[in-house]
Amino acid sequence: MTYLRYSPGVEQPEADEQATIDNIIQAMTRQSETVETREQHAVRASHAKSTACVTGELVIPDDLPEELAQGLFARSGTYPVAVRFAQGPGETLGDRVSTHRGMAIKVFGVEGEKLPGHHAPTQDFVLATGPTFPSGTAKGFLRDGSLIGKSAGLPERAKSAVSSLARNLNKVLNTVGKPSAVADFFGHPFSHPLGDSYFSQAPMRWGDYIAKVAAFPSSVYQDQLRDWQLDPHADEDGFRHAAVAFFDQHDVLFDLKVQLRANAETQPIEDASVEWPAQDSQYRTVATLRLPRQRPIRPSECAISTR
Repeated sequence: MTYLRYSPGVEQPEADEQATIDNIIQAMTRQSETVETREQHAVRASHAKSTACVTGELVIPDDLPEELAQGLFARSGTYPVAVRFAQGPGETLGDRVSTHRGMAIKVFGVEGEKLPGHHAPTQDFVLATGPTFPSGTAKGFLRDGSLIGKSAGLPERAKSAVSSLARNLNKVLNTVGKPSAVADFFGHPFSHPLGDSYFSQAPMRWGDYIAKVAAFPSSVYQDQLRDWQLDPHADEDGFRHAAVAFFDQHDVLFDLKVQLRANAETQPIEDASVEWPAQDSQYRTVATLRLPRQRPIRPSECAISTR
């Protein structure tokens, strides 16, 4: 298969994109201020509630083909990592408000050229449930983020009602094979956080190529979580307690995979709401993420960002 190579010309920023980004920052700041006033302390503007913060290692094999062996993955090796699983909202809500979720991976000991202002030998991957991001574009994110920010002051029961409505809607849509990314964003199933798959959603440069990144659970014990469901009325912190209990008994494994861009028509890079068709290119494994049995770090001590 022939994969499309990266060149600066493939990116087409809009003329007013920086102004849009500035407005996003302002909207998220206002949302954080609203939440801080209510909760009496500041939290992240997204993925505020930690599910589990753990450590482990990223193992890169020595037989990756050239198109996959890019950047950090150009050579085999084992790197220490810290991983944070979190709920989606930028506020601390009970788990009956089950929305999208995040998974942040910080890889340590990574040498090489860094972005301006970043000098630590680390590399971060920020993933979330769902293969696409509903907003799609910067302007779409500003529109949707502004609505979410305005809803920050609403009572939790209202957010629980919206989450329930979205989740039940997607159950119906799934029966006809047309699930909604928007509905999943606001109403993710009450599934186990260590049984979910996580995606970059937006494409990124992959050395000489372009790719989307994802982490898929890969242990037999995680496979047994397929039918697990949280009772949302029994435990306001049920996802966290379930993750802690699982790490107490089992290692956790994820296959880190990438989907390389092969078709410019069906695999756009400027609209993250479009799922790249599997018939154009498959997700392929580039590393194994190993998180051994452990007691997760307490949420107050976990500083890994999933924003």
